Amino acid sequence: MRGGRADAAAADAAGSGGSGSGDATRGPGIISVLLVDDHPVVRQGLRALLEVQDGIVVGGEAGDGPTAVSLATSLRPDIVLLDLKLPGMDGIAVLESLRSSGLRTLVLTSATEPSAAARAVRAGAAGVLYKDIDPDALVRAIRSVRDGNVLLAPEALGSLVRDSRADTLTPREREVLARIADGRSNREIARLLTLSEKTVKAHVSSVLAKLGVQDRTQAAVYAVRHGGDGADPQAPR
Repeated sequence: MRGGRADAAAADAAGSGGSGSGDATRGPGIISVLLVDDHPVVRQGLRALLEVQDGIVVGGEAGDGPTAVSLATSLRPDIVLLDLKLPGMDGIAVLESLRSSGLRTLVLTSATEPSAAARAVRAGAAGVLYKDIDPDALVRAIRSVRDGNVLLAPEALGSLVRDSRADTLTPREREVLARIADGRSNREIARLLTLSEKTVKAHVSSVLAKLGVQDRTQAAVYAVRHGGDGADPQAPR
């Protein structure tokens, strides 16, 4: 933001723990990112990295959980780049609050305890990366997640696979998995379940992450081996 009015607006937003870039236009192919981290220096570094990339704009910043939810809801960014350690609401609570919003959230965290990645994915994250990631790799990750992919750091993927259980799937995700096992495309699943293709794509990404598999074929094989929708046939439903 530039100019007196913009500086005043930025100051007001900073006082509330976050800021939005209302003048950031989003044209075709432009990826808007909301930065969420409680350390201003980290946000500044991320902004400096992303704003020199072609096709990426920083649409806003938040330094705490409640502000992150508020800005994500109002700005509707393409990607929420989210730390897990936040004041007010932690990252898991933010993910759960945004879960039904359809927003794509990429966790960027220093929390390397084995359970953190699994909790984040099960709360709705589309990816989990650690803060020691190479800057160029982070930019590629943002583009990949924006395209609908699930992206996990190798360490995060390992913990998720170890902790993976199909009983964490929601009823809707079970329906989607059953139709993946039938060989249905996203378009066909959307028609059968009366959903948008975007929503189906998000469900598919979540299913793959929760099951700890890399693609639809592996998910289908998993479903066939576990009762059609990933459930344990002996488990109560």
